[in-house]
Amino acid sequence: MIRQLFIVMLLLATSVQTAKAQMMVLHMEGNQTFKCSISQLDSITFIGDFEWVDLGLPSGTLWATCNVGANSPEEYGDYFAWGETEPKSNYKWSTYKHCKGDYYMLTKYCTTYGYNNFKDGLTELLPEDDAASANWGSNWQTPSLTQCRELINSNYTITEWTTLNGVNGRMITSKSNGNSIFLSASGSHIETNFNSENNFGGYWSRSLYSGHSDEAYGLYFDPSYISAGTSYSDRYIGLTVRPVHVKR
Repeated sequence: MIRQLFIVMLLLATSVQTAKAQMMVLHMEGNQTFKCSISQLDSITFIGDFEWVDLGLPSGTLWATCNVGANSPEEYGDYFAWGETEPKSNYKWSTYKHCKGDYYMLTKYCTTYGYNNFKDGLTELLPEDDAASANWGSNWQTPSLTQCRELINSNYTITEWTTLNGVNGRMITSKSNGNSIFLSASGSHIETNFNSENNFGGYWSRSLYSGHSDEAYGLYFDPSYISAGTSYSDRYIGLTVRPVHVKR
């Protein structure tokens, strides 16, 4: 597959007119093939694996260096409602994917507040509803509440409110190996408004707050505090996602 794509890239780069009459064949795993005319090809984007950092955590969790939708640690990236995989312009219950218009009519991830008393007992995001997995591939997922708690556990890391390239956030540095990640103060997106950017950070976990299924856990911070597990947000709110690498 790499050889086929490389040939196409050369044709595009040199503007070979005869390329318009040629076909591109991609050979996939499982003996599957995909064929299309090069004249249909607008551009090629290579999606490789993303960078991660080993913070020497007891669980071995490897944290990504940037948010979903971002290209650098300080960029906010995209905002997602909990359990949704695409950003949008208006974040409210009436636009939320997993309900029938309001918080007490949930249709997935329900221990309470299910539509017509529906309950499925799901308390962790499935891959198809995980913004990290859906956008970065199966090697990545949104962190669990346990992983968020471990990240900011003072036995393992030091967290400091600081600025990176003009953006406020939290630098989290390993006590065991000195490696670090930066979480930008990305704020939140509610209805059509962005809130508290550069002053507050809110990052989803993949864990539902089962006591009230309309809410999910996250990692939250500002200049004076950082916490995970003591706060949760309505699922419709747009927050950023910092993926973790999936263990195999």
